[in-house]
Amino acid sequence: MAKADKAPEVNARQVFTKGLINENPIFRLVLGLCSSLAVSSSLIGALGMGVSVIFVLLLSNIVISLLRNFIPNTVRIPAYITVIAGFVSIVQMLLQAFANPIYELLGIYLPLIVVNCIILGRAEAFASKNTVGMAALDGLGMGVGYTIALLSIAFVRELLGAGTLFGFTIIPEAYTIKLFTMPTGGFLVVGFFMAVWNHLAEKKGKPRAGEDCNGCPMAGHCVSEFVRSQKEVEEDKA
Repeated sequence: MAKADKAPEVNARQVFTKGLINENPIFRLVLGLCSSLAVSSSLIGALGMGVSVIFVLLLSNIVISLLRNFIPNTVRIPAYITVIAGFVSIVQMLLQAFANPIYELLGIYLPLIVVNCIILGRAEAFASKNTVGMAALDGLGMGVGYTIALLSIAFVRELLGAGTLFGFTIIPEAYTIKLFTMPTGGFLVVGFFMAVWNHLAEKKGKPRAGEDCNGCPMAGHCVSEFVRSQKEVEEDKA
């Protein structure tokens, strides 16, 4: 069984905080937009999804890190999905039993956490190459960053679109802008926050996220994965 490659050692604080701004899953890596737009029309839905993703990210990262030296490279993706699916099932059962309104609100987007690019991406890019402690910090940081992004979007959409916050009326309905409750409004809000997060990242010396690989915060990982894949192909030919 092939052992997973080890990533360069990094500072624990950097591992936790990178998901907040520099590699924010939604605003910088542009991952998980489908579910993000679907559940961010209300703060309750955004909070429910955010907590669920934190739970799955944290525990799946820990388990995958523990098993990283025992999972063959050829089946690593199916193995990661199996681990993630197990924790998603636990979240579903817990919400259905103790928070059924949130369970009903999230609907199909709750089980779809299994194929959320954020969670699978962290398993492949970080948890499979680092210690349990670092993997836990990475999962927690990315989960918190995702939740902050969701709550930011939901705050604007619910306040301006419905005139409420967590269901409490703040703005009279006559002054609301229904556009923000629709997908179009969601895209507008996401675009605004992406601009803000890009500006904050640039002030920290990070590249602006763009349409090409040069602007992607994860570009270095993609290059290392390509090199590893080429090495595996050459070994198989030999």
